Amino acid sequence: MSEEKFPGPIHVPVSTAKKWEKRYDDDDFATEKAKDKVKAYLIPRESLKKVLELKTEAVLAYIGINDDNEKTLLFVGAKKDAEGKFIPVYGPPTKEDNLEGDEEVAYDGSRPCPPF
Repeated sequence: MSEEKFPGPIHVPVSTAKKWEKRYDDDDFATEKAKDKVKAYLIPRESLKKVLELKTEAVLAYIGINDDNEKTLLFVGAKKDAEGKFIPVYGPPTKEDNLEGDEEVAYDGSRPCPPF
């Protein structure tokens, strides 16, 4: 999907979604064994709620590996800069984040499926 058409259609018929999932399942990653392949992410509602509170135009989902060596998604807001490119907008620190200082935050909590 190009940025000119972003966000484009957001509704995907289930039959199309299943074709896309199968295409992903059939894709052969040279660096990833089939048994370790992540098929989905379980995302806590709270993570989505926090990133949506940023009131940005979009959400970026960065792929990372957490301290438990699990693949995870990190959510941050996204807004267009003066050149029309999407740039990250991080959340403010809060006491519930148990952070020292005023470091901005990305929102996590997702877990790979399988096994979850």
